[in-house]
Amino acid sequence: MTEIIISILLLIGTFIVISGSLGILRFPDVYTRLHAATKASTLGVASILLAAFLFMYFDAEIVSGKLILGIIFILLTAPVSGHMISRAAHNSGVRLWEGSVKDDFDENKESMKNH
Repeated sequence: MTEIIISILLLIGTFIVISGSLGILRFPDVYTRLHAATKASTLGVASILLAAFLFMYFDAEIVSGKLILGIIFILLTAPVSGHMISRAAHNSGVRLWEGSVKDDFDENKESMKNH
């Protein structure tokens, strides 16, 4: 049963990372590409590391603190770094894709200036 769970986690993680890689290639602007990259690294890599942790725990009876720390580190840093990079891109004037409907960040900046 544990081998099935580990295999499923590995397949899910691999699928998410490959999907994120395709998203980086196919999406039209910096912001959507960053979204694909951060989702892929957060969910895909965390799933693969969790599978490695479970394999080590059930197969070798080793509790790997390094894998747990790696999962926590990825879950905390990837979304924050993606947010900060996209915010820096927006502040430096990188335009949205023409098909974008709305720029919430720009609207929020304008309302903050008026207050």
